[in-house]
Amino acid sequence: MKEINQNQAPIVEALYQLQKRRVVPFDVPGHKRGKGSTELTQLFGEKAIAMDANSMQLLDNLSHPVSVIREAEELAAQAFSAAHAFFMVNGTTQAVQNMIYATIKEGDMIILPRNVHKSVINALIMCGGIPVYVETPLQKDLEISTGMPLELVKEAIDLHPEAKAILVNNPTYYGICSDLVHITEYAHQAGLRVLVDEAHGTHLYFGKNLPIAAMHAGCDMAAVSMHKSGGSLTQSSFLLCNDELDGEYVRQIINLTQTTSASYLLMASLDLSRQTLALRGKEIFQRVLDLAQYARDEINEIGDYYAYSTEVIDRSGIYDFDRTKLVIQTTGLGLTGSEVYDLLRDEYNIQIEFGDTANILAYISVGDRIVDIERLVGALLEIRRRFKKPKKDLLVFDIAKTEVVMTPKQAFFATKESMILSDSLNQIAGEMVMCYPPGIPIVAPGERITSEVIEHILYAKEKGCFLMGTEDPELNSIRVVRG
Repeated sequence: MKEINQNQAPIVEALYQLQKRRVVPFDVPGHKRGKGSTELTQLFGEKAIAMDANSMQLLDNLSHPVSVIREAEELAAQAFSAAHAFFMVNGTTQAVQNMIYATIKEGDMIILPRNVHKSVINALIMCGGIPVYVETPLQKDLEISTGMPLELVKEAIDLHPEAKAILVNNPTYYGICSDLVHITEYAHQAGLRVLVDEAHGTHLYFGKNLPIAAMHAGCDMAAVSMHKSGGSLTQSSFLLCNDELDGEYVRQIINLTQTTSASYLLMASLDLSRQTLALRGKEIFQRVLDLAQYARDEINEIGDYYAYSTEVIDRSGIYDFDRTKLVIQTTGLGLTGSEVYDLLRDEYNIQIEFGDTANILAYISVGDRIVDIERLVGALLEIRRRFKKPKKDLLVFDIAKTEVVMTPKQAFFATKESMILSDSLNQIAGEMVMCYPPGIPIVAPGERITSEVIEHILYAKEKGCFLMGTEDPELNSIRVVRG
């Protein structure tokens, strides 16, 4: 790949040129650079509204880039050590799904962990792929599912030689990484494409002493949430590919689902964030690591909480750990993560990323400050003092144990009926149920509803987890495949 200057930000520079030209707009968007709505301008500011423009010759076109967007893609590809980098403005959900659409067709098998994001299941519903799940063992001490052990991946590949691809989380929401290098090597030997969900792994490309990133491990494709740990605007992401894939075919796949009215605010934020990380990423993420470690040390001094780090690595299900992730086990207080999540928000005006039945995640990235860390630590200290209770009523669930009876597509489009949740034992789910975040289905379309699934849903509901995915907003009932 040719050497290019990472100081450049072609999309941003084109938007500045547009402002200087004072073009009279007789195109969309209809607010006409904010002139049509003073309220909109007051909310977002004159500069932002002026840059909310439509595709034109000066600004290029995301569906068929030939100038500034193409240049920005080349810069991003170089920064991420990829052959191709595509700007995604429909979120990392779209990037994940496009990886699958580019490699999996109706009836093709894909090997993957069960603790995937709902976007993966939804992609299989649309393309008709068949999931082959690799067990992600429950780490009982931490009360979370882990990554995919290499030996179980090899076993799944050997048992399903007709599989076309494997998908790996790198890292999981909880910072856990599988053995990506050896999984990739074994999968490639078997002729599989390796797809990586790096929604929580942007920083792996730029920081030091972190788990390996997908492109550095030789993977074929990676979906990277630049807006999570990379600092761009919400809903902006990259889809990365190596040189084994036809980049223009991948773009055609993207154009099946990508908007034709791409937001230049989102693309400019990707362009700027890439520039920042390419030039200063090592320094930025060292600071993030330092903040996360400071927080862990302080929180573990409180007692009853456990903010874990690399000591949990076992070179199997937890092959590596992302030390930027501040994941805190709360069950030592007799409280679920969702209860601590609610207390932090309601009592202390602190918004963390999520709480589940056993843990919370405080997302630390480019914009955090030491004073914010200290406020979080102080609040957790107060919560322990004020709200600690016996642990006896707390349960541990293994989200990864499910039985696939039919493909997600078959179940989703089958004739279904609504059934009271407690009466749905042994039925086949026609819709998914998940706590969001993290968006990992407790049960997915095509899976059998077991007593453990029902108990997990009821427990999560009782403890205040935000459950979604069903037609019934109260989740008293669930849609099942009609027998």
